[in-house]
Amino acid sequence: MSTVTKNTKSTATETHRTDPPPVVHTAAMLWLSAVALGAFEVVLMVSQELLASTSTVTDLLPGVGFRLAVFGGAIFLALRLKNGRNWARWTLAGTLGVLGTLSLVVEPVRWLLDGGSIAEAVAGMDAVSWAFASSRILHLTAVLGAMALMFQPRANAYFASAGAAAG
Repeated sequence: MSTVTKNTKSTATETHRTDPPPVVHTAAMLWLSAVALGAFEVVLMVSQELLASTSTVTDLLPGVGFRLAVFGGAIFLALRLKNGRNWARWTLAGTLGVLGTLSLVVEPVRWLLDGGSIAEAVAGMDAVSWAFASSRILHLTAVLGAMALMFQPRANAYFASAGAAAG
């Protein structure tokens, strides 16, 4: 009987770690979506810079390299989040949830505070600008949605039980 209990307990722990509640699964998928949208934005920015001949590939490499490192870290953390790693949840929240959100909104907010007009900006947008703005809005929505879901009661219970099972 103790063998059966031991096997059941082990299976329950394994199932718990591989099957997060929907809020955690969705949060992880939103983080991965934010990475994909960020990569799309980088492609748009690099393409625009190169087509306009305002930068060279060499000029753009450090920024692209930094973004690729951030994207790699975000993917790593999102996968750990899904597996119940509370440290990954807090790292995502502090770095990409707070600092990443600020990096997404600081330029548009600064532009608005300097007297920029949304109506004028929209009137002057081309297809690439629309694609970038749409992607940025979806990117920000994914980050804020993931942040909200990571701290829902079901997520909190999942991370607490995953920590107890690991410890």
